[in-house]
Amino acid sequence: MVNLHLLRRSVSSTLVVAARRWRRTSHSVLSAYNVSEACAGPLLTANRLGEAVRQVTLAEHVGIEGPSLVRLLDQLCAAGLVRRDEDPDDKRAKTITLTDEGRAVTARMEERLMELRARVLKGVSREDLETTLRVLNAFNASLDATVTSDKGVSDEPAAAARSGGKRNA
Repeated sequence: MVNLHLLRRSVSSTLVVAARRWRRTSHSVLSAYNVSEACAGPLLTANRLGEAVRQVTLAEHVGIEGPSLVRLLDQLCAAGLVRRDEDPDDKRAKTITLTDEGRAVTARMEERLMELRARVLKGVSREDLETTLRVLNAFNASLDATVTSDKGVSDEPAAAARSGGKRNA
């Protein structure tokens, strides 16, 4: 039986590899819509969250910082896929709304992604998918709690990088 440390290491390492492979595979599908991999996340997430989503809420759901999102939204606005409006409840805040073209593009993207997910996850049972989702949600919640309690992630990875040490998440 594998000890718990090795099992946890295997889970986190496999998660990293699977995420990279999914991004590469999904991008090959999404590239047909002339939307960069970086812009696809915010565009699809804005669509899933619905009308007039606050920029800060979108950043949280995508998992990126506000300034990074602003650059991507600039590109999506220039492409005519989204628009920024003042939040009627808070003039300092902006909301993001998909344009008609943005809704049409995301509908086609979602259809292709649904087909891809069906192919990739064909042999995985519903029960295993539900378990996987619970584990990933627990993983994310634990990361959120760690970052909150530490006011950031430990400096150990940065120290290892400076010393030339390799790190495998």
